[in-house]
Amino acid sequence: MIIKTSDINSIKPFLKKLTLPKPNSHKGQNGKILIIGGSTLFHSASIWAAEIASHFADMVHYSSTEENNEVFLTLKKKFRNGIIVSNKNILDYVEEDDVILMGPGMVRGKIKNYELRIKNFSDILKIKDEAEYTYQLAKYLLTNYPNKKFVLDAGALQMMDPKWLTGLKTKAIITPHQGECAKLFGESVVKYSVKQKVEAVQRQAKKYNCVILLKAVDDFISDGEKTFVIKGGNAGLTKGGTGDVLAGLSASFYAKNKPVESCVFASLILKKTAERLFLQKGYWYNITNIIDTIPQVLKNLIFMK
Repeated sequence: MIIKTSDINSIKPFLKKLTLPKPNSHKGQNGKILIIGGSTLFHSASIWAAEIASHFADMVHYSSTEENNEVFLTLKKKFRNGIIVSNKNILDYVEEDDVILMGPGMVRGKIKNYELRIKNFSDILKIKDEAEYTYQLAKYLLTNYPNKKFVLDAGALQMMDPKWLTGLKTKAIITPHQGECAKLFGESVVKYSVKQKVEAVQRQAKKYNCVILLKAVDDFISDGEKTFVIKGGNAGLTKGGTGDVLAGLSASFYAKNKPVESCVFASLILKKTAERLFLQKGYWYNITNIIDTIPQVLKNLIFMK
């Protein structure tokens, strides 16, 4: 099914499915998100994901490197919606939170010796190589928490084995761009037609028991059965960081919605936001502009007449 941001009639059915906060709800009932990301090299990616999640989830827990904790604490002075989580306490929040987003800003590297004997979680915390840490942490969480809702992005996608997804009892959302899709599944889709991309995404989602949100000019979303193509947006979305915002949005919606619908919501809203910003700034908007504008765009869509 093709959904165009310009066709409001194709958007309305999905908006009706979006779970909104109930008037009598209490703290924590509208979503708790754990974001694991960042590295000594990259810090902005995971912060962008945390920033956008803070608009939608009741609680955003954030775990990164010690260096990035300082950056995040500084950022908290502006929006005050995040809680820093020490790496040693990650598992407490994995168990507590509705969705775990892992990968934005995490280091990827060449496979060296990743078949280390990991007896318990404390062994992972001793790993100094950040790429190895990404690999082992992703493997540990996906293996030991098959019932949890995961969203896997960026560094996690580039270091993980897709076979780990097949053991999950709750489907994970994965958000690869075309290069990551080739690395993860061994299938390059760059030169594929729209029809071929639809077939590839549906085939791989079914094979690996997950929901794929393939990021391209059009976004392709499938759980192996239902497949959607989201058209819209503009070239301003080529900037680094838009994928991190998309992952944060997907995780936020997944807390209280089905995975496919969560991806559709996230893709549509990001593209609609780009279109709105184009009217104000042309292609020359940045990630901060996107994060600040998304809530108003969603509000307009939900309450449109």
